[in-house]
Amino acid sequence: MTTAPALTMHERVVAAAAELTLEVGWAGVTMGKLADRVGVSRQTVYNEVGSKPQLAEEMVLAELAKFLAVVDEAFDEQPDDLVEAIRAASRSVLELARDNALLQAVVSRSYGAETELLPLLTTRNDALVLAATQAVRARVAAYRIDIDDRHLDAAIDMVVRLVLSHVVHPIGEPADTADDIAWISGRTLRP
Repeated sequence: MTTAPALTMHERVVAAAAELTLEVGWAGVTMGKLADRVGVSRQTVYNEVGSKPQLAEEMVLAELAKFLAVVDEAFDEQPDDLVEAIRAASRSVLELARDNALLQAVVSRSYGAETELLPLLTTRNDALVLAATQAVRARVAAYRIDIDDRHLDAAIDMVVRLVLSHVVHPIGEPADTADDIAWISGRTLRP
């Protein structure tokens, strides 16, 4: 039996921040409470994550890693059909989003204390979109696609932003939305 590797101090701080956010809301998360939760000094927390806005971004990127893991799994299961990989990845992401407690807390509480976090998913999401786009671009490189790089990058950006939009504001079932995203992708990526 393999044991999971121990978390780094940075990972422990970010994970504790996510737990605290679920318990007391983002407005209730302080570096002091976080230090107490992790069992370290406030200075250690600041050294690991910097300011509270930097901590928020770190939390979002840590959650993104969970989403990118299901994207990788979907692409692994569809090595010969890019559109089907996109369909599977989109569905997996949307299902995970529906069940992700931290994401739901940020999105559903956007009218109140969590307004500092919501822009990291919507209007100030540069790091999120860049990381997701790079991850998807790396996976797409394994497929034979007959379009130039400029248009491929535009298509990948479109898919990432479309999925993100449905993560933040779902309007249908994940399977139906994934089918729609796959249909659009098929029109864009297949000659």
